[in-house]
Amino acid sequence: MQRPDKANANYNDTGRLETFSDAVFGIIITITVLGVRPPAGTALNDLKPLIPKLLVYALSFTVLGIYWNNHHHLLRATKRISGGIMWANLYLLFWLSLIPIVAEWVGVHPRSSWPVASFGIVGLMAAFAYSPVLTSAIIRANREHPVARALRRDLKGIASIVLYAAAIGIAFVNPLLSLAVYVPVSIIWFIPDRRLEEPVLERSKNR
Repeated sequence: MQRPDKANANYNDTGRLETFSDAVFGIIITITVLGVRPPAGTALNDLKPLIPKLLVYALSFTVLGIYWNNHHHLLRATKRISGGIMWANLYLLFWLSLIPIVAEWVGVHPRSSWPVASFGIVGLMAAFAYSPVLTSAIIRANREHPVARALRRDLKGIASIVLYAAAIGIAFVNPLLSLAVYVPVSIIWFIPDRRLEEPVLERSKNR
């Protein structure tokens, strides 16, 4: 019986990386919702103090959901997985795992500069970890694949970094306005990256 090619076994299957990442995303979302406690009373008015926390949770859930969605499409378009991609993926998951902490801090102090700025700092680092860190690692490992050409055009990634950086500065002037700036970042990523449609089709044909 012929032994399978070791390089192909290590580099051509994204399934394990996707499964691991999906599990981490699920844990992060679970921890985020655990930061929202039910009100002490039973009246509808008792929900009022929870409104900031609920809004921040909704924003955090949206951010995590968008990352999960786009991350799924990114790995689906990727043909080869290298050690660099695995480390870059872990780097992204590290920053995303900090979202529950900063989200709860903002929920308690929505009008304070440092909690709101910390949310932006984590968002900025996660955006940087996704693009250019993870996407660059994928490009290096897939130079002859359509995904490499697709990922070189990244206007949304640049826009995300610029908006997060601006929101961090605004947090020290007007924290509520800073929170409002985080919303457009989610909006521009709400639709999955259309650049990856061709690489996904290409990979499907080769299976």
